[in-house]
Amino acid sequence: MTTPTRIVSAGAGLFADAIEAQAVPVSRVDWRPPMPGAEADLATVAADPLRRPANEQALAAMLGVQALLVDVAPASEVLGLHRGEFLHAGPPIGWETTSGPLRGGLMAGAALEGLVDDPEEAVALFESGEGVSLEPCHHRDTVGPMAGVVTPSMWMFVLEDPATGRRAHCSLNEGLGKVLRYGAYSPEVLDRLRWMSAVLGPVLQKAVRTSGPVDATGILTQMLQMGDEAHNRNRAGTLMLLRDLSPAMVDSGFPSADVAAALRFIGGNDHFFLNVAMPTCKLALDAARGIDGSTMVVAMARNGTEFGIQTSGTGDQWFTGPAQVADGLFLGDYGPDDANPDIGDSAITETAGIGGFAMATAPAIVRLVGGSVPDALATTRRMHEITLGENPRWSIPVLEFQGVPSGIDVSLVCRTGILPQINTGMAGKVAGVGQVGAGLVTPPAEIFPQALAQLAARARARSTT
Repeated sequence: MTTPTRIVSAGAGLFADAIEAQAVPVSRVDWRPPMPGAEADLATVAADPLRRPANEQALAAMLGVQALLVDVAPASEVLGLHRGEFLHAGPPIGWETTSGPLRGGLMAGAALEGLVDDPEEAVALFESGEGVSLEPCHHRDTVGPMAGVVTPSMWMFVLEDPATGRRAHCSLNEGLGKVLRYGAYSPEVLDRLRWMSAVLGPVLQKAVRTSGPVDATGILTQMLQMGDEAHNRNRAGTLMLLRDLSPAMVDSGFPSADVAAALRFIGGNDHFFLNVAMPTCKLALDAARGIDGSTMVVAMARNGTEFGIQTSGTGDQWFTGPAQVADGLFLGDYGPDDANPDIGDSAITETAGIGGFAMATAPAIVRLVGGSVPDALATTRRMHEITLGENPRWSIPVLEFQGVPSGIDVSLVCRTGILPQINTGMAGKVAGVGQVGAGLVTPPAEIFPQALAQLAARARARSTT
């Protein structure tokens, strides 16, 4: 009896196509070589007895968090920010290497706080360093979209995990176009921010404190089934938040004109819920920090110059490389030469498994960031190859309600060469310009072998003690 021929093809499909053309069945294996130079560290990490239980613990910790919107309050109160202290998106950076949009955001922040009369005067202030300091948002339990600039007078969303009392924060969303987070600092930008501090923040605070906590995790569950991916598309999430808060806003006792203006602002800002989704994701990922042996990524963030990641098993250490320019669609006459490299803490959404990882649930997003609907479906499937599991709470209807890919594994990224996919806005590279487009981007590949090398060094150290 003749044994049937069995052929397995790995890698490029040309050989498999030729065999199948001869009516011979082929089993295809999607294999890729590991990232260059990562082989020894991959072997060390794979043999680490702590890795599997540590990753299971990290993933379970992340998935077990429920985030509630419990307050809205000034950064000076909830973060302890003092005059002259500025938070920013991404890993640490000094003024001398800041990008245009981050400089523009800091200049606007200095004028907002009354440190200078004109934003242009802030350049000399930051160059001198006298009376001012810069610190990453992540170092203060906070995330900031795009430039991510937070100043003491800005009002913050406060998210809390009721099981532990841990909190995460984010500023209120300004909308799109010429806004501080995209590096704009014109008079209308500052006027909007002052109105947000004087009217919008207090109205929201009264509504949240009156109506009780809002289940942000639950809203994310629903909005993912309604066509949002919670990074560049937040329409359903914004409307659900408005549904939950608007009765209390109307009954808040504030002047009707102020309440009407606040309702119009939120209702006309499709991205408003993004600044609730981001700290919801941070709160979940922070629960997975500090687990020895875990290779799970707990933060991805960009400051417009560098892209940085942090992992569960390496503490607060940042692994950085040059931020990339997104590939996407541009507003008006803007083009690639006008765009700054990627910026913002908003990749915390992808780190948690939504945003670019959940493109399959929001096919309409391709009209904003580029690509096609098949690309969106393929992206979500591909992200499952570099994650530890899926989130059953956040599911994707078109993929038979499969949970979103969750828990980026540094070792899987290095072994497959597949990079996390991020949906992002694009800021103009010149301070003051504002938004120039939106698109798709990935981290610089070299930061994952950096993190893997540190994880491997820790594993070797443990094995010798």
